Amino acid sequence: MFGGEGFIMEKLEGDGMAFVHSGGMIIEKKLNSGELIKIDTGCIVAFTHDIHYDIQFIGGIKNTIFGGEGLFFATIQGPGTVWVQSLPVSRLAGRMMAYANNGKEEGSVLGGLGRLLDGDNR
Repeated sequence: MFGGEGFIMEKLEGDGMAFVHSGGMIIEKKLNSGELIKIDTGCIVAFTHDIHYDIQFIGGIKNTIFGGEGLFFATIQGPGTVWVQSLPVSRLAGRMMAYANNGKEEGSVLGGLGRLLDGDNR
């Protein structure tokens, strides 16, 4: 199974290869029977069919108001293998927007990205 932003899950089965897009560094983690990890839902790339997967709400007023990345964690329990990514697309886009908005001139995100690629650090 694989998923990511927005809790969209797809099931892949059969013979052959599958290519899955993700961002940042990919980490493969083999979980033993009963081993449990909690992770941001946007960081999950894929997991094997024998993994137990659930989503939990992170309670508390501080998390609700100041939570940052989100209010939900995925709990993943082995046995099985899970692949996680270090930089979901939403975080990449947020960082690009923050960089683009740091410039003193108005313009689009592409203007800030162009300055970054050209080495113009004004």
